[in-house]
Amino acid sequence: MAPPMELPTPAADLPAPAAPASPAKALTPLVNSIFTSSTLSFHLNGQPITLQNPSPTGTLLDFLRLSARLTGTKLGCGEGGCGACTVILQSPSPSPSTQRPECVAVNACLAPLVSVDGKQVLTVEALGTAEAPHPLQRRMAEMHASQCGFCTPGIVMSVYAAVRNAESKGARWHIEEEELLQALDGNLCRCTGYKTVLEAARAFVVEDLGGVVVAGEGSVQERVERTWGSASADRKLPSCGRPGGCCRDSPDAESACESSGEDKTQISTPATTPSPPPVEVKPSSPHTELLFPPALRKQTPKPLCFGNSEKIWFRPVTLKQLLQLKHAFPSAKLVGGATEVQVEVRFKGCEYPVCVYVSDIPELKMFSVDEQRGEVVVGGNTTLSVVERECALWVSRLAKRGQGLEALRRQLRYFAGRQIRNTATMAGNIATASPISDLNPLLLGMGAKVIAHSISRGGEVINTTEFFLGYRTTALPADAVITKIVIPLQQSDGREIVKTYKQAKRKEDDIAIVTAGLRVRLGEGDIVEDVCLAYGGMAPVTVEAKNTQQILLGKKWFDPAVLEEATNAMEKDFDLSYSIPGGMPTYRKTLAFTFFFRFWHEVAAELKLGEVDASLISDLPRDTPFTGSRDHDNPHAKAIVGQQIPHVSGLKHATGEAEYVDDIPKQEGELFGGLVLSTKAHAKLVEVDPSPALEMPGVVGFIDHHDIPEERSLWGAVVKDERFFAKDTVHAHGVPIGMVLAETAEQAQAAAKAVKVVYEDLNTPLIISIDDAIKADSFFPNNRILKRGLPIEEALSNSEHVFTGVSRIGGQEHFYLETQAALAIPKETGEMEIWSSTQNTKETQEYVAQVVGVPSNRIVARVKRMGGAFGGKELRSIPLPCMLAVAAKKLGRPCRAMLNRDEDMMMTGQRNPFMAQWRVGVTKDGLLQAFDADVYNNAGHSLDVSAAVMERCLTHIDNTYWIPNVHVRGHVCKTNIHSNTAFRGFGGPQGNYIAECVVTTVADKLGIDVDEIRWKNLYKEGQLTPYLQPLVDWHIPEIMEELKNTCSLEKRKAEVQEFNRKNKYKKRGLAMLPTKFGISFATACHLNQAGALIHIYTDGSVLLAHGGTEMGQGLYTKMLQVCAEELQVPLSSIFTSDSSSATVANPSSTAASSGSDLNGMAIKVACAQLNSRLLPYRTKFNNDMKAMAQAAYFDRVNLSANGYYKTPGLGFQWGNYKDPLPLYSYFTQGAACSEVEVDVLTGDHVVARTDILMDVGHSINPAIDYGQIEGAFVQGMGLFTMEETLWHSNGTLFTRGPGTYKIPGAADVPRSFNTRLLKMPKSQWKNLRSIQSSKGIGEPPLFLGASVLFALREAVKAAREGAGEGGARETVVLDSPATCERVRAAVGGGVWQRMKVEREEGRSWVVCAQGVSEGL
Repeated sequence: MAPPMELPTPAADLPAPAAPASPAKALTPLVNSIFTSSTLSFHLNGQPITLQNPSPTGTLLDFLRLSARLTGTKLGCGEGGCGACTVILQSPSPSPSTQRPECVAVNACLAPLVSVDGKQVLTVEALGTAEAPHPLQRRMAEMHASQCGFCTPGIVMSVYAAVRNAESKGARWHIEEEELLQALDGNLCRCTGYKTVLEAARAFVVEDLGGVVVAGEGSVQERVERTWGSASADRKLPSCGRPGGCCRDSPDAESACESSGEDKTQISTPATTPSPPPVEVKPSSPHTELLFPPALRKQTPKPLCFGNSEKIWFRPVTLKQLLQLKHAFPSAKLVGGATEVQVEVRFKGCEYPVCVYVSDIPELKMFSVDEQRGEVVVGGNTTLSVVERECALWVSRLAKRGQGLEALRRQLRYFAGRQIRNTATMAGNIATASPISDLNPLLLGMGAKVIAHSISRGGEVINTTEFFLGYRTTALPADAVITKIVIPLQQSDGREIVKTYKQAKRKEDDIAIVTAGLRVRLGEGDIVEDVCLAYGGMAPVTVEAKNTQQILLGKKWFDPAVLEEATNAMEKDFDLSYSIPGGMPTYRKTLAFTFFFRFWHEVAAELKLGEVDASLISDLPRDTPFTGSRDHDNPHAKAIVGQQIPHVSGLKHATGEAEYVDDIPKQEGELFGGLVLSTKAHAKLVEVDPSPALEMPGVVGFIDHHDIPEERSLWGAVVKDERFFAKDTVHAHGVPIGMVLAETAEQAQAAAKAVKVVYEDLNTPLIISIDDAIKADSFFPNNRILKRGLPIEEALSNSEHVFTGVSRIGGQEHFYLETQAALAIPKETGEMEIWSSTQNTKETQEYVAQVVGVPSNRIVARVKRMGGAFGGKELRSIPLPCMLAVAAKKLGRPCRAMLNRDEDMMMTGQRNPFMAQWRVGVTKDGLLQAFDADVYNNAGHSLDVSAAVMERCLTHIDNTYWIPNVHVRGHVCKTNIHSNTAFRGFGGPQGNYIAECVVTTVADKLGIDVDEIRWKNLYKEGQLTPYLQPLVDWHIPEIMEELKNTCSLEKRKAEVQEFNRKNKYKKRGLAMLPTKFGISFATACHLNQAGALIHIYTDGSVLLAHGGTEMGQGLYTKMLQVCAEELQVPLSSIFTSDSSSATVANPSSTAASSGSDLNGMAIKVACAQLNSRLLPYRTKFNNDMKAMAQAAYFDRVNLSANGYYKTPGLGFQWGNYKDPLPLYSYFTQGAACSEVEVDVLTGDHVVARTDILMDVGHSINPAIDYGQIEGAFVQGMGLFTMEETLWHSNGTLFTRGPGTYKIPGAADVPRSFNTRLLKMPKSQWKNLRSIQSSKGIGEPPLFLGASVLFALREAVKAAREGAGEGGARETVVLDSPATCERVRAAVGGGVWQRMKVEREEGRSWVVCAQGVSEGL
């Protein structure tokens, strides 16, 4: 670590430096004369706060969580990509004509603390409490818009900000549907599928506020004015619905939060202490909406300077002050929204000793249009949200002259998330000079100019054509500041056209793959007079296609010969290599041409130069209002079971009161752990030297493999083949090498980076993908084979047709919003209490006991709730608490850690990638006769549960189809990537996917409709699976028939066919898929057991404990319902505190969709015991539990009961092909039908509609089951269409956070999303013996997300057929995930082949763990 630069001392009573260095010498005069204050003053939830010289390294989120103890604001990613940290920042309006304060949602994880000076911060705690919730919070809870709850506070604040900013029309609120969606485009939810979130937001506006949600009608300007108001608007706004009143009820209303400056909380932070001190924040009144504090309107902004010997912050409030700072110290880092800087500091190790916050300088905030001069002037620090709004307001007024502003507005609409747009600035975006910038190509294309100022040069103009010099290098002088951006207006004759384009993996909140800003001016005879084609994502810098521009100049637009010349020139402009950074060379070249091709035709259409296909120049229909339905009728409902009861923690989720592991108050003497992870994927450890870290301030200790005896150093799910800490070698990127313990998390993480690790590359090959493993013959021992019927070669030879194929499906990151977290608290005589975000308290307890060398009875493992898990916390949650336990034992102090998002993604594994090589034999009519396959999965560097995942894949490879002759073999690949693990579905979705690849191939080859092939091959009641389990209560034929009718499948197929006939460049596809999912722990038969403990107290209250854990799936809620129904007591009288190994011993991990079945039956057994004991008292006391309990207590009747249950009849053994016991208890079944529309030129798509029908038996709680179905579907949709995990060619993980790994956002869900439950099947579930005759539902619906992939496949087929590609019997291969790149590759065509970049020797820039897809 480099020695700190000597910095000037802030104007506080701090010791002066002994020998001033250059920065101190340069900046001290300014500190002494101008920047004399080091005091930050702001309001937090109505309470005035003063901070004297606070720590310069902390963010607003650090302050809120560590100092203010407001833990409702969560850390989800640390890079502004998930929205869990969303808060509202209020500041006085810059317009003197209005008293309405600015109210914006921001990412607290990015916001530097200096940014809040003079403003009010509102957190979720300001709105309400679980006892007195805000109407919005109540809607979120009651409408089931929360599952795990970790993202919910951020979602609440984003929606609340949108509503606070909404405009009224008369006495009614008016808010655009689009604005509600935009409010959420920076918020991710991994659980709900977003549908209920949107419904709750709508209901709050319509039902609580009596407002209107407008579905995007009218002109852009009209829509924007309805949402934002006009620039001069100063309207009185109606109440937002707060119980007890609102700041908008009366302009003179007094606020309970107002106080004089004398009541301010004084806080002094020593410059040498990075840990923020505690702040006492009074809870806001539950009866009053917080007003904007009048004191802040009177507060005069003043220059600030604070910091310590390592980092210092300046906050100028005038341009002159800023220029003086840059003149004195040109290397000072200017920070506006901090949206880039904070990511660089947190994840890239960048250090900026001198930072200047520039967003409080009024002179740099402006947006003015000078029609006479023909230009728009935008202040350098004008936020992107303001630019977006102003562009929209001016577009209609300027008409043809405003084309550039409309292009800018369109580009900004999909620039990052709303929270980022609210703080990011134009100057910051330009100065960053990102090669994939959304805005820079457009600014360059329009001929914009950058106005820079410095003391040495004064004002100077830099053309954007000369501004970008190289990778993140610009022509901006070191001492200069961007003050304005001047954007030319177009001429009024309309002969100048400006357009912008962008393609990303996800439409909203995603960085571009390629982006473009294209402009042309045509003269007489449609001759090109001027043209600029600027691109991002095609070079290390924003570039012009100069060869193409030269060809076009002087030529006639819309002449086919000119287009051909331009295409040839563009190939020269963008001659990309196969190994370009970012990968996707063929796709990038194709996009570059596609954008120009569309621009070519859009210009022709607008200037009426000729006939243009409307499908070429139209956008995908993304502005369609979201709709959806659920069938809420439940004929099986009882008094409590079967009712749609909200999640028992829902209100706490929405108010931020729900406590997760990292929210647990700090323990006395607590230390924080910072992990040292391997930066190499395949290397020898030559040296690990912690001494540089141990010398750093606050560092207390270091642990590694030396601290765990060798005989206790291994762990694993089945085979102990993985070390807690690496020794001698590392076999994957992100393997733990050691852990630094320090007084604060910040100190621990900084010290972990200082540990010296020396590597030496190993001579053996680096293995990343399944293809690599096959080539190197690198496998774990695994002999899982399924066979049934004739010898496979004989069966294939008897078949009329034999088809072959290769199917690939990538991995999937869990992306639970709460990363892995744990707390180890040492106690007396070797005892230890472990709090961990885990699905698996049993093995957490056992492995902690192992590493600290005590019996399990000394360890208590506890978890109250998790912020999502999805299987990722079943086993990969074990190492962290074990490491902390070792540290706690060694140092005798409590130890805590919560992984950063990048650490979590590097070390905890993901869903196993799969590849299958298969042969299928069929009759001429499409009846499946024989199936032979070699199936491979990528386990990573250790086995974990990959063998069990393979087993489930093989037993789901039939999906719902009868195949008389089967022979499938599983191969578990050993590679040099992180150890892959359990994930929702556990191999089942991969098996189902392979089955559907087979079915669609058969349909293609035989020329038979795929739905006919599916239907004629469906299992019938009583037929045997390949593992010889008979199918009973078989409802798939009924489900398929019912869904086919309710979604009008045949009618819509005809409509899709007609649409495709009429549209060349947009194609639609429709697919209906079935699924069956076996419920049990399969061959881990010993896990099919559960326990429960129930106490009835003499006041009639009931304490329920069971072995299940709550991760958002509503298990606690369902189990309370079961208990209440069985004991015949109100739900409110029963409580579950947490899941603990001390209350229920040896609990199975909450997994395999068996949580409700196993724990529910154990609860039922315990309730039966209690009911038997209480029977004599029921009639006497009329079922009054309090009276019964008191009487029973005095009669010395035991009011506690322990229930135990094991699933009967299971016991399948691999290799028994004659009479095996059942593998699964039953099958959850369902089907989904999805319709998509695809842009065949880019591969982009929208999901127009999805209909789902699921068989869940007699639902314990339909609302929770609906949430599980919709959430699983959207997660599955992500798996099959969007979520792509990638590695660098050296084995390091590329996709380490929301910036590079994309999960579905709110705008990605089906525009029409309809879910129903099977109500009255013919069998009536007569063979179902589960709790309350319900079915497990957590995992089964996930595969149905593949209906989107197979609908995309149908659209691709239509595109290829329409273009004359291939023949009628052609098979389209579309591997998963069907990203926009893969879809475009599958469409193929002349352009794709023309732009093809041939594969070179060696690996590409990025590698897929499932292997290389065809055509890429």
